Amino acid sequence: MTANTPRRVSVFGVTGSIGQSTIDLIARDPDAYDVVALTGGHNVELLAKDAIRLGADIAVTAHDANLPALRAALSGSGIAAAAGAAAIEEAATRPVDWVMSAIVGAAGLLPGLRALEARATLALANKESLVTAGPLIKATADAHHARILPVDSEHSAVFQGLVGEDIQAVERVIITASGGAFRDWPMDKLASATLAEASAHPNWDMGQRITIDSASMFNKALEVIETKEFFDVSPDQIEVLVHPQSLVHALVGFNDGALMAHLGPADMRHAIGYALHWPERRELPVERLDLAKIATLQFKTPDDARYPALRLAREVMAAGGLTGAVFNAAKEAALDAFIDGRLGFMDMAVVVEKVLNKLDADVSLVHAAMTLDNVRAADQMAREAAQNIINARP
Repeated sequence: MTANTPRRVSVFGVTGSIGQSTIDLIARDPDAYDVVALTGGHNVELLAKDAIRLGADIAVTAHDANLPALRAALSGSGIAAAAGAAAIEEAATRPVDWVMSAIVGAAGLLPGLRALEARATLALANKESLVTAGPLIKATADAHHARILPVDSEHSAVFQGLVGEDIQAVERVIITASGGAFRDWPMDKLASATLAEASAHPNWDMGQRITIDSASMFNKALEVIETKEFFDVSPDQIEVLVHPQSLVHALVGFNDGALMAHLGPADMRHAIGYALHWPERRELPVERLDLAKIATLQFKTPDDARYPALRLAREVMAAGGLTGAVFNAAKEAALDAFIDGRLGFMDMAVVVEKVLNKLDADVSLVHAAMTLDNVRAADQMAREAAQNIINARP
């Protein structure tokens, strides 16, 4: 590819907040990109609009029932329309230079694997991929000489802090958390938190599911596991600090006592842009911080009683094997139940812990080989166990 040749790119999960921020950056320099595939969920109108706007080759909705509406929205554009998991998987095999993986949940694992097999650079916003199948994802990238770049703001910050550094000199990695919607609530009020209250993030503009996960700190729990997998650091080297301002995204501590901090606005276009333009740095349309105006940065240790998800993440890392897949699947099932009004806010962690305890006894499951089939089996078993526990609750 020459300097003047457009980069071939695909965006998976285009209708979510990460996908839309990615589209915003691509659309600012459309001649630099040849958009191949865009995928989305139920919002076919937005999916079709972005596909037409950027001249994509194909647009794919995850839901078969939405295919007629997608075809109608793309009528006359010459853009192909498809639907379903198999169509998303096929789209991921199309040769491109760079793929944004922003599908939410375990559903993002297979498209990411297919993109790596096609030797694309994978910009990974789907944290569940490394949580459920980190060794498999990394082995696939190595086997096909593909690269994975982090897009979570915390992991992008760590990645940038390690440029030119020796990972062996790292003593600790500190990732920050806003504390979510309930960081200042009294503990006795959390059990009665409503869906609307959990869906309002104080700092970030994100989708509903990740916003709720931020309030419960399950999002941070996943990121702790992701940190271990991505950077090959031990669990006891990973720390979490509550940082209400969401300006310091991560810090890397070295064996000489130095701490390298990455600061930036609460705008995902920074981490996305870094991955999109890597290994270069290019100008981005994000706010420039005024440190004199900010004046003070606040940090505190998270309370395990308020955020039991963090303790569970430590237990998952200690157990290893397919426990990450069990953890994520149980979390997704519990989150679904909370959104549907079948589970209280603090009960989500209770359900996840019960699933972990139940399936931890199955040594053949937890320590099975890290294959896609085994990850899927663990995922299914955990979802079924979670549903049984939820249904049995009074």
